[in-house]
Amino acid sequence: MPVPSASTPSCEVSWFSALCDDDYEFLGVPDKALQSSWEHCRNIVLGAEKGGFDRILLPSGYSLGLDTIAFAGGMAPLLRRLKLLTAIRCGEVWAPQQARQIATLDQMTEGRLDINIISSDLPGETLESAPRYRRTLEYMHILRALLNGQPVETQGEFYKLSIAPPRLQGYGGKSPLFYFGGLSEAARETAAAAADVYLMWPDTLEGVRDVVTDMRARAARHGRTLKFGYRVHVIVRDTEIEARAAASRLLSKLDASTGASIRNRSLDAATAGVLRQGELRDRADSEGYVEDILWTGIGRARSGCGAALVGTPDQILAKLRVYQELGMEAFILSGYPHQSECDLFARHVLPHLNHASLSRFD
Repeated sequence: MPVPSASTPSCEVSWFSALCDDDYEFLGVPDKALQSSWEHCRNIVLGAEKGGFDRILLPSGYSLGLDTIAFAGGMAPLLRRLKLLTAIRCGEVWAPQQARQIATLDQMTEGRLDINIISSDLPGETLESAPRYRRTLEYMHILRALLNGQPVETQGEFYKLSIAPPRLQGYGGKSPLFYFGGLSEAARETAAAAADVYLMWPDTLEGVRDVVTDMRARAARHGRTLKFGYRVHVIVRDTEIEARAAASRLLSKLDASTGASIRNRSLDAATAGVLRQGELRDRADSEGYVEDILWTGIGRARSGCGAALVGTPDQILAKLRVYQELGMEAFILSGYPHQSECDLFARHVLPHLNHASLSRFD
């Protein structure tokens, strides 16, 4: 297997802690040992730090699993190196208080905190996509200003504020990075105007190339630049036959009705990104592969990121490097069960990547 050299571009490599009841040995079959709990999710995070990952994504879901901010606060004192990518759903917490929470976590981790912003319906509310993203954009601007230690004077459509920043600011006086994704027109414009890292879900290489080209042009119109991240599952084994067998085994106890129920239980089950994952499944071959080693079977029982890279360490490494050539600077990976797949990737692929976390101070 090739080894990284100084000339190999660096990328950030993150793992995923299943805070939202999303861990299985067999997709769609609940397992109490894998249910979201403090102990289980903590162990995934500690395993990712031990394995050498740069960062851990802590997802957020209102009706599922654990509260993300509370969990992040519990993890902060247990970590020495690993960075947190903590998801928030815009509007669930009043923006000035959210800024105070994030600043506190950021100080606890000495700057090892960044934010995955989700433009979601609020629990009990349904808002059309365009106004929902307008609300999110206002929220992002307010949050960044307060975390940068700046006062906010705004009379927006959703937020009318005249407020000084809290005493606690982002570590080093600078806001954490904002990771943000979405494929709709409104989502793309929001990301171009206010995100630092634009996150993509799995797509074909052609699809990735088209989105990167579009997003670079949109950001330039706002006088900005974006970094790009790619969220995908992985199944890595010694041989391709073994990897594909592991993928088949993962789905071996899933029935169609259970899969549909899981896909539809999220607040975000009908977004443009989710619909795109469905299109990829529809285009896939009889075994679920839409492209070389890109397997869409995961999406049969998941509403969001719905595909996995399935193959040998060499195959997965080669695919990640192609994504890097297309502009990806960050990867957020996961696999089922999360602890065991984390260990496999950490042992067989991660040492061959030139990787380091993205920094707000670059």
